[in-house]
Amino acid sequence: MQKLKEANLYNHELIPISGKLVERYNTCLIKLGFTPTKLTNFHIDGIGWSPEIANEKDNVSYLNNGEANLHGILISPLQYKKPVYEPFHTFDREMMQQVFSIHGDKIKDITRDCAICIDFDQYIDAFYEPLDVLKYKDVEISFHLINDLEEKQKEQRRLISKFKTDHNFIDEDLQAELLESANSYGDLRDRDLSLHSLTYTSSSFYTKAFGGVYVLRDFIKPIVVFNDLSWYKEAIKDTIYDVLLFNISQPELIEKLKDHTIVSCDLERIVQTERYERIKKFELISALKETTHSKKDILNDPLLFKSYLNKLDIKRRKHVMSVELYLEKLEVSNQYKIADLIDNDLYFGLHEPHSSLTTNQSDLIWKLLNDVSVKDVLHLYWYDKEAFYKAYNAWDDGFKDWVIETISNKIG
Repeated sequence: MQKLKEANLYNHELIPISGKLVERYNTCLIKLGFTPTKLTNFHIDGIGWSPEIANEKDNVSYLNNGEANLHGILISPLQYKKPVYEPFHTFDREMMQQVFSIHGDKIKDITRDCAICIDFDQYIDAFYEPLDVLKYKDVEISFHLINDLEEKQKEQRRLISKFKTDHNFIDEDLQAELLESANSYGDLRDRDLSLHSLTYTSSSFYTKAFGGVYVLRDFIKPIVVFNDLSWYKEAIKDTIYDVLLFNISQPELIEKLKDHTIVSCDLERIVQTERYERIKKFELISALKETTHSKKDILNDPLLFKSYLNKLDIKRRKHVMSVELYLEKLEVSNQYKIADLIDNDLYFGLHEPHSSLTTNQSDLIWKLLNDVSVKDVLHLYWYDKEAFYKAYNAWDDGFKDWVIETISNKIG
């Protein structure tokens, strides 16, 4: 991962935590019902998730109480508007955007010397059946300050009011109480510590629950897609909900998404795009067994690309160039079908969200398409960083260099 870090492509906006902030973080963990960390230094993102603590606890979702209950921790003003790197649901980032949009200034003030626990209450105590994910709708976002700071503020105001009454200002015991409160919590008199609850309403989304589930409910009919085959088989036994159920590996899924105007695939247009060029290069590298040149050089040099393309056996060569071969044959005769020349895996990887979708819907469908068929490394990085990092570890150095260069050129 060092190359990704150097290119600012790996969790580069994480916030370093040490000293007093570690104590506050542990106080939040305990308040939320979790065990404290033994680490003295770590990093966190905008919602309070830490990769080092996740590794320590061997649990990426260590801020969850079960799959149905997510929490967050705010302990630093620097978390303001920072990314959420490991969302359990695709709407987690949107919820945090809402939190900071409404309470951002107060959060920056409060976290100067206090910490905030966030409870995302979906009114679901626990999941029991895979289609329980359909119960996701409204999420109440509530905030809890550690050390009961709001109560300490009320007490401090009460003491000050008493101090100003009659001749109480000469009461040495009262003076001592005020000094103790001020030394422990600072001057709380004019601090605005009130964070009212918020409500977030979800629409279509992805959740990591049950091995990964897509809930598409903004379209003609609700569609639920399971990444895990065993949970899909369990879900089809449920006769209560009127929804369409699919496993991510079913070929019928893409056809249904096209029927519902969710995805599309115009090969004549796509073949002219940079995305197609990235996919074609990915297919070539996947087909190559041994190379005498760096894979980065092969993919960046048209002459080397052609040289290695011609080193493939005819079957693999046709696969890499199958889209262009199909379009060429189509110009001569319309008797050819896509399935005659293009493998499903490649064809599905060329699909894209329908142009009628909103930005949020489109992002969700890009993520789904990556799960159906991973072909575009740039889109994998954009829409599913967790899957990208796992795939990256299996690539050789030359291909890693090309991937980093490709992504950096698009986001630089």
